[in-house]
Amino acid sequence: MSNASRWVTFTLVAAAQFMVVLDTAIINVALPVIKAQLGFSASSIQWAVTAYVLAFGGFLLFGGRAADRFGRRRVLLAGMTAFTLFSLLIGLNSSPLLLILLRGLQGASAAFMAPAALSTVLVTFADDEHERRRALGFWSMTATGGAAAGLLLGGILTQYAGWRWNFFINVPVGVATGILIARLVPRHRPAGNDQHLDLPGAVLVTAGLMAAVLGFSQAPVWGWGDARTLGALAAAVVLITGFVLNEQRVPQPLMPLSVFRVPNVSGANAMMAAVYGGNLSMFFLLTLYLQDIEGYSAIETGLAFLPFPVILGFTSTRLARLVARFGFRPFLITGPVLVAAGMAWMCFLPLHGDYALHVLPGLLIMPAGYGMSFAPLYAAATARVEPQLAGVTSGLVSASQQMGGAVGLAIVSGAAAAVTGALAATARARALTDGYDAGMAVAAALTLLAAVIAVTVIRTPRPAPSRITHASPAAVLEP
Repeated sequence: MSNASRWVTFTLVAAAQFMVVLDTAIINVALPVIKAQLGFSASSIQWAVTAYVLAFGGFLLFGGRAADRFGRRRVLLAGMTAFTLFSLLIGLNSSPLLLILLRGLQGASAAFMAPAALSTVLVTFADDEHERRRALGFWSMTATGGAAAGLLLGGILTQYAGWRWNFFINVPVGVATGILIARLVPRHRPAGNDQHLDLPGAVLVTAGLMAAVLGFSQAPVWGWGDARTLGALAAAVVLITGFVLNEQRVPQPLMPLSVFRVPNVSGANAMMAAVYGGNLSMFFLLTLYLQDIEGYSAIETGLAFLPFPVILGFTSTRLARLVARFGFRPFLITGPVLVAAGMAWMCFLPLHGDYALHVLPGLLIMPAGYGMSFAPLYAAATARVEPQLAGVTSGLVSASQQMGGAVGLAIVSGAAAAVTGALAATARARALTDGYDAGMAVAAALTLLAAVIAVTVIRTPRPAPSRITHASPAAVLEP
């Protein structure tokens, strides 16, 4: 494949990934309008987001393994077709219950798209390390900048076209991108004819991840000591333990456990969870601060975040040469520290503060740190894994993001709510602001945890490491 063809392939699968990331964020600014027009209750509207996150996080490993077994392009197109169809149905829908169901199905479709797309990138650039680093830099810009772009686009569509266009927009994009992928992206033919998928393992890990995401995402609403929270987390422990036991005894496991014995792979996934947990929490807190305290409209909130994707893109796309020269470890240390510094600046948000003084500096520092972090994290978490494991490894990276986001947001929002509750005697705006400040401090601490993992776990790869193979699950990648 020529270099131009590789980048055409990258552009198309990155567009698919952008749809997935965009739909995670784009709905947030539209929730008040959806609540009012469809008659959601105050407690049920959150399920428009939770249903998507639950299904997306739960099906990621299953989707990744399906891409390895049945072909990356085939699974990507199937997921994109379903995603586009469910987007259309959500836009046409007028029932709260049906919207929640369709959002869950949309999230499950996204779980097949995301690992198939990333694994396509990994395999497409497998024999050119420099181009692979460049591609992962652009990928991190797509995967992270999409959240900020979603806030702006969601605000524009909601205010000028109506909330339904947050979903209708996926239809022409999905159809056009799907046609181009079918015509221009090379077909992946899995090695061998065995399409065994380890269904018991898929059921156990999907149910376990969904239970974990449910428990952590709902803990701030239900309470950490509530029977529903404890029941969901207990079910997650039992199911994931069952998954691990299953993987140890089946000849062709869904997830070869030997991958976790590789320090860089294990450490990078742990870092991804910590960094993404802080990232999602930051967007959540800052969006609430700008709208609830500063009185920003949906569009003004999106414009306030505009520096974020610009700086993130600039940093991510210029990192490849620096990583080639210095290795990814220095950036995996420096990046989270910069992000935490930006969050620390916003730990002192005042009541009715000044955007240029209190918010903008953090939004200039944090994306530079994220740009240093995400591309090396993708590289470390997927380095030199055999092509037949690219899908499930990509699913693991995405699952780390989703689990980290759910856990991080639960912890951070819980801390913010606790501080606000303790200040109930003060003015509500003051109590909310102090809660947001406390939550931002917790998000900064969570992000710093990633830097600690980088210092203690991540190692510079040796020049000629052995590979992890499916045929020999005991083989491990050298650190």
